[in-house]
Amino acid sequence: MAESNFIDYVRIFCASGHGGAGSAHLHRAKYVPKGGPDGGDGGRGGHIILRVNPQLWTLIHLRYRKVVRADNGGNGAEALKRGKNGADIVLEVPQGVVVKDAETEEVITELVEPGQEYILCQGGKGGWGNDHFKSATNQTPRYAQPGEDGQEGWFILELKVLADVGLVGFPNAGKSTLLSVITSAKPKIANYAFTTLEPNLGIVRYYDDRSFVMADIPGIIEGAHEGKGIGMRFLRHIERNSVLLFMVAADEPDVMKGYKILLNELEEYNPELLVKDRVLAITKMDLIDDKQKAKIEKKIPSDLPHVFISSVAHLGLEELKEELWKALTK
Repeated sequence: MAESNFIDYVRIFCASGHGGAGSAHLHRAKYVPKGGPDGGDGGRGGHIILRVNPQLWTLIHLRYRKVVRADNGGNGAEALKRGKNGADIVLEVPQGVVVKDAETEEVITELVEPGQEYILCQGGKGGWGNDHFKSATNQTPRYAQPGEDGQEGWFILELKVLADVGLVGFPNAGKSTLLSVITSAKPKIANYAFTTLEPNLGIVRYYDDRSFVMADIPGIIEGAHEGKGIGMRFLRHIERNSVLLFMVAADEPDVMKGYKILLNELEEYNPELLVKDRVLAITKMDLIDDKQKAKIEKKIPSDLPHVFISSVAHLGLEELKEELWKALTK
């Protein structure tokens, strides 16, 4: 089985460069046997910088780059020559990356804007040369500062997919089929559980050149928040979605029970997810008749926006777009 290109979690060791030492040189020339201090400052150590590249959507390029070290700064020299700064290392990351301390798992920063930069490990400052220490009472200091040490540590980079609408549902609820029908995305579709093993993104075209991004999150099962199935691995991607589209198949024994199981999994994982706007799509309506549809609709709360759809028969899709756009622009 081919290895997936979608990598959303990496653990990496980063070390910035040490600052260069200042020089303690004293000026000497043919006719100046006892010149004053002319030692230059040391250069700054190289930074480790994270920069958001909106063209990336995975961390696969960092998967096997376990150790990243920046150059040290150069030492100062005579004639007040400053040492060369160590070269910075820029690690490009996709939008939506959360950076954590690997030991404490404390969140250090989140990178969500295109072009956004963050200095993960700051290079050590260069030491002052002896020229900085001369005074009326100490005209020939024979000492200088050493450079400061750089910073280092293990870090976790965790990607949370950015999308306007996130699809939440059990395996085989029709999420991938819907995404393939109303966007240009080509997710894998088959009639068995966990067909989708990584998030898929697609752009939904609306009226007047308006559009929004939809993400197909791999199927959730009951107990996903405890690590059952593959839901736990992908639940974090739902945190970045503005609106959640819950999808339950019309041929489920109890549609509202299925919806409540999904809702409970999100609440157990992160109660803040329930604050997001929600729309319920009852899928595969081509498999039921009007009597069954009325029975299902009777159990749905009036304050829960819902739409009956069939991606295969292209039924209710325009109405679904309208409900999602309404929720996004509320």
